[in-house]
Amino acid sequence: MKKAIPDNARLDRIVAEARQQRETREAGYRERALKLYPHICGRCGREFSGVRLRELTVHHRDHNHDNNPPDGSNWELLCLYCHDNEHARVLDEAVRDRSQDKQSVATHNPFADLKTLLKKSIE
Repeated sequence: MKKAIPDNARLDRIVAEARQQRETREAGYRERALKLYPHICGRCGREFSGVRLRELTVHHRDHNHDNNPPDGSNWELLCLYCHDNEHARVLDEAVRDRSQDKQSVATHNPFADLKTLLKKSIE
């Protein structure tokens, strides 16, 4: 049985198109957000201008990058660090919620017969 070899050129083209679409979409709402809001991180309060303005990102409050209302009500400007922290926090909460669902109550008691064992060792 012969393994299928992926068409790298096709894959590269698909990835390039996806990146370009994302950049086009982001450019539109990023420019609008920068016009609507002061150039200040909504979490840490740092101000950005000039070359450092590129460190200010648009965070979608509902995490849906396609939800871009004209009034900017789904956006907030966050610096790179606060934006990464926000997404890490959301991921951590999701993992914690999943792990709590899977945890069961412990039924094994390793010290159940300890008193009996101690009495036997003394005798």
